[in-house]
Amino acid sequence: MTTDPNASDERTARDDEHRDEEPADATRTDADAADAAEPEIVDGRTIEHLLTDHERDIASTAQGTDATAAKRPSLDLPRLELGRRDFMKAGAAVGAMSSLAGCTSILADEEGGDSGGASGGGDHSVAPGEHDEYYGFLSGGHTGEIRVVGLPSMRELMRIPVFQAESARGFGHDAKTTELLEEEGDGHVWGDTHHPRVSQTDNDYDGRWLFVNDKANGRMARVDLEYFETDAITNVPNCQGVHGACMQLPDTQLVFGVGEFRVPMPNDGRDVDSPDEYGSVLTAIDPETMDVEWQVEVDGNMDNGDGGKEGRWFFATGYNSEEGVTESEMARSDRDYVKAFDIPAIWEAVENGEYEEISGVPVVDGTMDSSLNEGDRPIVRYVATPKSPHGVSVTPDGNYAIASGKLDPTCTVIDVEAIAEVDDPQEAIVGQPRVGMGPLHTAYDDRGHAYTTLFIDSQVVKWDYEAAVEAEARSEGPIIEKHDVHYNPGHLIASESYTASPQGDYLVSLNKLSKDRFLPVGPIHPENDQMFYIGDDDAGMQLIKDKPSYPEPHDASIVHKDKIEPAKTWDTDDYELDFVPEGEESFERVDENTVEIEMWARRNEYAFPEVTVREGDEVTLRISNVETTSDVIHSIAIPEYDINLALAPQDTREVTFTADEPGVFWAYCAYFCSALHLEMRSRILVEPQD
Repeated sequence: MTTDPNASDERTARDDEHRDEEPADATRTDADAADAAEPEIVDGRTIEHLLTDHERDIASTAQGTDATAAKRPSLDLPRLELGRRDFMKAGAAVGAMSSLAGCTSILADEEGGDSGGASGGGDHSVAPGEHDEYYGFLSGGHTGEIRVVGLPSMRELMRIPVFQAESARGFGHDAKTTELLEEEGDGHVWGDTHHPRVSQTDNDYDGRWLFVNDKANGRMARVDLEYFETDAITNVPNCQGVHGACMQLPDTQLVFGVGEFRVPMPNDGRDVDSPDEYGSVLTAIDPETMDVEWQVEVDGNMDNGDGGKEGRWFFATGYNSEEGVTESEMARSDRDYVKAFDIPAIWEAVENGEYEEISGVPVVDGTMDSSLNEGDRPIVRYVATPKSPHGVSVTPDGNYAIASGKLDPTCTVIDVEAIAEVDDPQEAIVGQPRVGMGPLHTAYDDRGHAYTTLFIDSQVVKWDYEAAVEAEARSEGPIIEKHDVHYNPGHLIASESYTASPQGDYLVSLNKLSKDRFLPVGPIHPENDQMFYIGDDDAGMQLIKDKPSYPEPHDASIVHKDKIEPAKTWDTDDYELDFVPEGEESFERVDENTVEIEMWARRNEYAFPEVTVREGDEVTLRISNVETTSDVIHSIAIPEYDINLALAPQDTREVTFTADEPGVFWAYCAYFCSALHLEMRSRILVEPQD
């Protein structure tokens, strides 16, 4: 449903007996009392009452919420008369809403209907055999992968393994990618991808690389978009949990990893009981070498980030300015900060030797009390915002950085140019529209509109960011419309929203819950990616389709197909191994216990129908796919030795194993490649030592 946020709502409040009647809690504070004394009124109803309605609607799935919430501390949210206890109740309740399949807007008009079905004018379908207009790169969350979909069809095209072994692509099975995961990847067997960002030149996608973070294990990876394959992983030191993954623009001069969890530096057992000594860091990585250039330590935890368009500023949201280690300790203050990093000033500090080397990396002190933050050019500006801002993104024109309030119903609009000019960073805040409950992330079209997810309201709100600059703080005037989503959206992304020239046609809301939208598949549900057409301002946001998504995508990037040029076959000059053409296969016993085999694969056969080695031999097998036709994939699987190499046309892979068990072992092609696929095999004979 699309709703007019300024429309009157004549619905009356429910009777008092339907209100929450639980007894006053002994931990209730003066701040909670103030909340109760001056409740915020929306269309004649208190926010507490509205949230209680949500809770009662899904009471069957929110048991235990009251008991848990009663133990939590209260929190005065700036200028929002909503106690923390009620907010936490609402977060659990609304986050589990299963009965609200249609409109969930607290500002809905009376005639609205269910927005659950596909709608939207025009034909957004993609016929069989036709290609999509866009690539969508979605993070895979704790699957550790990147998912590639086509838009507007939302058809899944490919999965790119990044931080985990994967057998269909053979990632983590050959020598190169195994080394990538075990050595450069620090040996972790899983990852948690969140923010895939495609490299840019002159503030536009260049289709060269995609970078993505591993929140779980503090790593950053690079994907080669010619081959759609991960080619580098960096284990970030002095950091646990790289959350945001962004770039210095306009030309991808650096890749930034936003460190979330505070830890001792180095984290080698020192200061384990001294949280005051913990720190979080912003990490700058060279995109060519994937080496860490420098880090900046800041106060508090960091969350999400985005870069300015001109190359000077990088912005990161933050929480836990209290630097606590428990929820109650992290919730004492009513303010947190957006950190604005002055990149040239940080480089100057590094070049002048104004850093401490920790774990082999220059770490610059960017905390509030640092001497580098004194004078007329501090390296980090701390812009105070309502408690715990979440997402931050820079508008396409580069004029504003917009931080979403999460615990506050506003977005904070920061004037990027003013950051360097004002004495007090607060003076750079030029707008703060009231957008709705639980704002998390913001994307943009090409017409000056921002689109923000509202986690609690289960909506996407469209608003005018220039109008927000002109409006009074906390005004709803800049809001153009709201549309229900199903349910509880986290990130969203619009076509090429992260560039200076968004396309303004499609938007995808990545919703955390699907509840009743799809066939049931057990207690773990798919998530729900909902696509909207946003190219007609008169018609408003138009929901086109739902796509069930395997848990758990976070952020995404949408890139026009003309900006990416994937290879059809491998170029043998693009890898280090020597290609093995037909007629140049070889079997060599290097010494008593070492064998080297070089062979090829083509439809129906391997170079060697039979290979004989001795028990205990160390065998290095190199194999090339000699096909020149695209999409003729081969593999060599030797299950008893846990080998499964996938081979695209003209690709070469290598693996080393010890033939430690005597017997007959069949190597076979695991990709169905021809009518004689089942006959494509090689017999490996391992002779016993005796």
